[in-house]
Amino acid sequence: MKKLMKILAIVALILVPVALQAGEPTVVFKSVSHDFGNIKSTGGSVSCEYEFTNTGDTPLVIVSVTNGGCGCTTPSFPKAPIAPGKSGVVKITFNPVGRKGEFNREVKVRTTGTPKRIGLKFKGVVIP
Repeated sequence: MKKLMKILAIVALILVPVALQAGEPTVVFKSVSHDFGNIKSTGGSVSCEYEFTNTGDTPLVIVSVTNGGCGCTTPSFPKAPIAPGKSGVVKITFNPVGRKGEFNREVKVRTTGTPKRIGLKFKGVVIP
């Protein structure tokens, strides 16, 4: 009887963490950085897209994408849950008007999955 209890305890220790992990969405981005290179300040806004996939077992929700208070950056992202195995895109639009020189920016993505927070970076040089 004691042997059976030990075996059941070992099985429970193995299966419980696996079962807990199986229910969480996982977000994987193809790339987390983008280089715009040289852009003209009068050339209008430029955009880049960060494609991601939900590699988990449950739907993934992008809770928010914040730009750190910079008025020159506008993020857009899917509002509907992303099903397991499906992909989505976070789009960042940068407006260089009134700026000059190098820029390095980051937007923060908050999700219901793993990881909970991801930084998407972009950089370039604004030519007046």
